[in-house]
Amino acid sequence: MATNAVRALWREPRAPQPPRRVWRDWLLVGLLLPTAILEGVLRADVVWRPVAIVLAVIVIVALLWRRTHPLTVVVIAFGVAILGSVVALVSDLPPVGLNTMVAIVLLPYSLTRWGSGREVGVGFVILLTALVTGTAADYTGISNAIFAGVFLLSPAAIGAAVRYWSATRSRELDRMRLQERAQLARELHDTVAHHVSAIAVRAQAGRVVAASHPEAALEALAVIEAEASRTLAEMRLMVGALRAEEVAALAPQQGVADLESLAGSVGDGPRVQVELAGDLTDLGSPVGAAIYRIAQESITNAARHARHATRIDVRVVGDEEWIRVTVDDDGDAGSAERNPTGYGLIGMTERATLLGGTFVAGPGVERGWTVEAVLPRTGVAR
Repeated sequence: MATNAVRALWREPRAPQPPRRVWRDWLLVGLLLPTAILEGVLRADVVWRPVAIVLAVIVIVALLWRRTHPLTVVVIAFGVAILGSVVALVSDLPPVGLNTMVAIVLLPYSLTRWGSGREVGVGFVILLTALVTGTAADYTGISNAIFAGVFLLSPAAIGAAVRYWSATRSRELDRMRLQERAQLARELHDTVAHHVSAIAVRAQAGRVVAASHPEAALEALAVIEAEASRTLAEMRLMVGALRAEEVAALAPQQGVADLESLAGSVGDGPRVQVELAGDLTDLGSPVGAAIYRIAQESITNAARHARHATRIDVRVVGDEEWIRVTVDDDGDAGSAERNPTGYGLIGMTERATLLGGTFVAGPGVERGWTVEAVLPRTGVAR
């Protein structure tokens, strides 16, 4: 784990950057500034009081940039610490500084969490220099010196570990999104291939009967026009959906007509009830496949995670423009504490978004868990 975290630091030029300043940093600085000023004014043993207060204010304000410019803030904060230690060594005075400046222990974490590999290397030289000069200026024994080193560098190890975990998580999420897009593209490929084949057959038939039965040829042209329009509409859904080169699955797509097969008991688990209402005819094939997959995945999640659930209700309602899919269970309220960023939910969100719809999931109003997807009847690629 530690080795992988270190490699992650050097593999990425810079970790993905957070917003320039977040509210937690403003809150931290808002609490530390008055504390530092009060300490500088009220504490009796402060050396060079005005200088100590000014330096503390500079260091604390610099914390606002610890996420976006970690090395710069490390240079400022630990440069001040090194300068104070050198002055203490040369003048034989106690170290110049306030206890509030202990907040700079956040900076090793920021350095390894958001800095580039080169910034981490330079920053560590500065950290070790500050550690050595600080220990020399206020040496109280080997055990205290070791403790100071661990106290200063432990946040750096935590930052590297968090960075590695975040990068791994991000790669896994990207993989799941691409997998869902590839599945959608396969389904679209099969649908379009079917329509194009129908167009070709009708065109051939129309050419054969054109001379002897003109009305049959006109009928063939009408069918070709309808198939071509539908194919073009579904081809638009391919925009933005990436597909790796692979052989299309031979199994037929499952859609709204297959939802009834999900009804019944899930092993020894809760019973599944499926209700279909409204206009569910003439749906785009990708939309029908998405409805089935969202219902199937939601049922699987409920059967796996809903404690003491006896029933899972699937309701699909269609109107002139939209199809609404709702899946909820009657499990215990406590079982609703599921991972909102789970890969299954991410896949369903990606599928619904690609088709121009929405997807939400969360605890039910009274108990259990509720999943709701709203999809356009024909699908609109985004």
